[in-house]
Amino acid sequence: MSDEKNLSDDLNDMLGDAKDGAKKAADKAEEIAGEAKEKAKEFASEAKEAASEFSEGAKEAFDKATGENKKVLAGILAILLGAFGVHKFILGYNKEGIIMLVVTLVIGGITCGIGAGLMGVIGLIEGIMYLTKSDAEFYNTYQVGKKPWF
Repeated sequence: MSDEKNLSDDLNDMLGDAKDGAKKAADKAEEIAGEAKEKAKEFASEAKEAASEFSEGAKEAFDKATGENKKVLAGILAILLGAFGVHKFILGYNKEGIIMLVVTLVIGGITCGIGAGLMGVIGLIEGIMYLTKSDAEFYNTYQVGKKPWF
């Protein structure tokens, strides 16, 4: 009987040690999770702040874009995203930009991309025209003269 009692005492001691170890591990995991949560909050806050600063800087740069800056921006966007009329919006030609966007999305969808291809070619031509004009000529033609097409 004493062997059984010793075995039972040993098992109880081992069980107690296992419970203590599990409790310590759970406490440590909870501590690490809390630290990770705090670091994640800090990172999210910093990322939000950086995004806000970037957004403000981009808006400021866009608002200041005149002359050559707007010429280069409109020219590059016309070449890359001309089918969507992005360059028209940059230059303040909202009606023409909407026309290009609708033709690309609606007519392009109906004609399996022919409308989008046509608008892409128009954007490419306009982008090249924007970039090859002198700053003064671009400014007088598209910003002062408000010539919306070609």
